Amino acid sequence: MTPTLKISQLTKRFGEVEALKTVSLSLEAGKRAALLGHNGAGKSTLMKIVLGLIPFDGGEVIVCGTTPGSSAARSQVAYLPENAAFHPALTGEEQLRHYLALRGENPKLAMDLLARVGLEKAARRRIGTYSKGMRQRVGLAQTLIGRPRLLVLDEPTSGLDPVSRRDFYNLLDGLSAEGTAILLSSHVLTEVEARTDTILILSGGKLVAEGTLGALRAQAALPVSMLVRPADGQASSLASALPEAVSGNDGLLHLTCTQAEKLPLLARITALGTGVADLDVIPPSLEDIYSHFSRRDGQ
Repeated sequence: MTPTLKISQLTKRFGEVEALKTVSLSLEAGKRAALLGHNGAGKSTLMKIVLGLIPFDGGEVIVCGTTPGSSAARSQVAYLPENAAFHPALTGEEQLRHYLALRGENPKLAMDLLARVGLEKAARRRIGTYSKGMRQRVGLAQTLIGRPRLLVLDEPTSGLDPVSRRDFYNLLDGLSAEGTAILLSSHVLTEVEARTDTILILSGGKLVAEGTLGALRAQAALPVSMLVRPADGQASSLASALPEAVSGNDGLLHLTCTQAEKLPLLARITALGTGVADLDVIPPSLEDIYSHFSRRDGQ
């Protein structure tokens, strides 16, 4: 299957600054990729190149089988910036009807699009009265016009409340299931941890890590944490059976181990039987993994 987005050995310079250094990646139809990196890592530059907004110096970029920025690519790609701006005097419905007409679509679809992002009750209010989160949802509704093959989202949940964030990712799940490829940049790592298929970590213009969360956990080889809650009256015996554990003020025994040691340690703990009231296994988070690869690159 031909990837929806394919980037090979991409380089980009701004004067003396090498913003992107031989970056290569691909994104298949229906896959969701989280693009992570500190400010200045090259995320915005990469997105602008994919959208055809700026040229690149070397390498190859293929978007939906064609050149980024071409009319064929633009018709199949949708973009949502961090701060979506719209005419404050227009209603949400009027703004969407305008965009639908520009794309050659039926303006009557505006209410359906607004309903998909939870704005049907505010559709006839002026956008100038909308909150930032509501304006962001208007932007998301705009990206749904024409069933794009590739969604490029830059901090898309900025300004959204927790319920709206959940609904937003549920919507992305549905689009992904329909075959839309999604490239999403976010600083809120806890959000994307369980809602993306591939993690891409940029640091200093280089792609320092790429893969599923599980693959990156194995590659980083960060320690696993375990929290053991002793049964009533069993704290001392458990502490003796697990001498490497640290007793916390929370009444739990805290242990850490390598990935290779995880299963043997779990076997030791479960062998303690009714002496153990509860057990939590805490793998390295996406934030831990991101920090590991960024530090490795000297950032």
